[in-house]
Amino acid sequence: MKKIALLLLIILSFGILAACGNNGEKASEGKKEDKNVTIGATSGPYADMVNKAIKPILEKKGYKVKVVEFSDYIQPNLALSKGDLDANLFQHKIYMENFAKEHKLELSELIVVPTAPMGIYSKKFKKLDDITEGASIAIPNDPTNAARAFLILQDAGFIKLDPNANPLTVSEKDVTENKKNLKFEPIEAAQLPRAVDSVDLSAVPGNFALAAKFNLLDALQLENMPEQYRNRVVVNTKDLNTQVAKDIKAAVESEEFEKVIDDQFKGFGKPDWMK
Repeated sequence: MKKIALLLLIILSFGILAACGNNGEKASEGKKEDKNVTIGATSGPYADMVNKAIKPILEKKGYKVKVVEFSDYIQPNLALSKGDLDANLFQHKIYMENFAKEHKLELSELIVVPTAPMGIYSKKFKKLDDITEGASIAIPNDPTNAARAFLILQDAGFIKLDPNANPLTVSEKDVTENKKNLKFEPIEAAQLPRAVDSVDLSAVPGNFALAAKFNLLDALQLENMPEQYRNRVVVNTKDLNTQVAKDIKAAVESEEFEKVIDDQFKGFGKPDWMK
């Protein structure tokens, strides 16, 4: 009986050790899974920014990084909310807040990144001083981007805006002085690069300018972009303090990230924290 009891004890001990080994393997597997990160971005400059300036830094920290590209501005936030993404990069603060409110989501910005500014482009005029009386300028027909266009024109000295108007919502009705008697032609934002061929001037948002292969530095005037309009890395609010969120933020704050921006994203306006 003693021998049988001893044999059972040995068998039980091996079973416990095997179970502990399996648990250790599962824990190890869990740690490996934690080093996977999926970031969504719209195709074009911001997917490029993730691939060229963020992904390599995270890979050096041991992450396996998957970049998912989107062709619209709706799916990246829905995919994030469902847990298909750990973070996304494509939107500014105003869009994020409005989208989150409309779809009842809890989204938060992680960090603001360099963003392609809106610019005034022309094939007729080589510099601002050449702009003639009564010149036509195509501007975005949506209120948010139209406000940006009017602010650029004010910065360039062509118009004056009502100082009491909200700078984020200014429109043609807020123009108190139009020194060159510019003619404003509102059109769909995506059509603004093509409008350069048919009007004297065109106020083109940075993402559409880059998609049309414009050189940002060819603009007669680039906007002094309000911080609210700069794109940011966005995460689900509940994930703000996760390790992966902290590592993405640290990657963007690194000198290596800024060097890639300086070398490969010329003309992008840097956020206040980078200045």
